[in-house]
Amino acid sequence: MELRDAVLLGLIEGLTELLPVSSTGHLILLGSYLRHEGDAAKALDVVIQLGAVLAIALYFRRRLQTEFRGLVLRRPESIRLVSSLAAAFVPTAAVGLMVNRFVKEHLFAPIPVAFALAVGGIAMLAVERRTTAKEPREGLAHLGPREGFIIGLFQCLALWPGASRSMTTIVGARLLGLGNSTAAEFSFLLALPTLGAATAYDFVRHGRLILDMPGGPEALLVGTLVSFLVTLLVIALFLRYVSKVGLAPFAIYRLLLSAAVLWFCL
Repeated sequence: MELRDAVLLGLIEGLTELLPVSSTGHLILLGSYLRHEGDAAKALDVVIQLGAVLAIALYFRRRLQTEFRGLVLRRPESIRLVSSLAAAFVPTAAVGLMVNRFVKEHLFAPIPVAFALAVGGIAMLAVERRTTAKEPREGLAHLGPREGFIIGLFQCLALWPGASRSMTTIVGARLLGLGNSTAAEFSFLLALPTLGAATAYDFVRHGRLILDMPGGPEALLVGTLVSFLVTLLVIALFLRYVSKVGLAPFAIYRLLLSAAVLWFCL
């Protein structure tokens, strides 16, 4: 793999990981264009998420420190938030282990991604229209383990590449009555265990394939670094942007991209 291609993969990963447009879907489309195929390329698409995980941890470091101290001191609000994140993570981890092979073999391709982008875009427009008339609840204090578990069930839909982990969790939170900012913040925090586990799992299973392919170690390092830097920039911008404009612009982008992919592939 050329380092130029690794930079492109890291850039796309960083730009799209936290936006409701599907980073995995974009990486699959880019990989198809660059003709990066096989288990090593599929694993690399997942493992470079490490850059995004590290960026989220750095951005929310004070919040994470506060919640860790709260757990040690047994503060109810910290226990409630961590319990919510755990309840959201469990369904995705369980379902992911069951369908991982099927997803990699049958859905890591442009056509399935295009359909997932379209379905997600339509769902976002429907949810935006339904929830704009209601007064949203802002603040993570409105989340408990029950709400977390429901959001986790929505996150399972993101196992279909192109659906978007960010989209499914934000949509789930919006349907529970939460505002865009709170939904996005919870989605970002939930990315830490979810993406961290997925990255570790794929690296343990396929890390040797990545390291053995020509240019693999360099590609992994460069892609992860670029992903880290770009994700760090995107977090702050997205949190401000989504609170003002909502999900509709991202939904329209998904529909346009889906139409373009289907036009070229069919």
